[in-house]
Amino acid sequence: MSRGLWMTESQPRQPREEPRRRTSGRRPPGALEQEILDCLTASDRPLTPGEVLTRMGGELAYTTVMTTLARLHKRGLTEREPSGRAYAYRIASDAEAARSIAVAAQMRRLLGTGSDRAGVLTHFIADLGPEDERLLAELLRDFEAGRQAGGAVQRTPNQEADDRPAQAGE
Repeated sequence: MSRGLWMTESQPRQPREEPRRRTSGRRPPGALEQEILDCLTASDRPLTPGEVLTRMGGELAYTTVMTTLARLHKRGLTEREPSGRAYAYRIASDAEAARSIAVAAQMRRLLGTGSDRAGVLTHFIADLGPEDERLLAELLRDFEAGRQAGGAVQRTPNQEADDRPAQAGE
């Protein structure tokens, strides 16, 4: 075995310790956004990107945290205010609505990764409990009634951006 392929280069292996395998370091789609939202939710005040980075363990690049916070703000999941030369971010006023928007975006991204959308949706519906089945049917009726009446169908802020395929590293 090549030592460079199996060992992390920052720390030598201890005697009798199993070799450490390198991982790709990638999070599942939407996981970083969710971690940052969780960090903001746990705080009692707005946080700058540097503070978010520190609370998350400091293993990410500052620009990664800053870019993710800016994307969350653009999608309406966070609010921001000037703080020195940066912005300080907090969860959007309605934290439950923000979480719903984030989960829905993640569901859309996951749905977009498969080639059999009908199959995925069929299995999803089949696994719903009776309460969720009724709720989904009611929401679909309301959605269709609004569409037929020519009313505006409610969409999340910047949903068009949410509908795009996930980019590497998101």
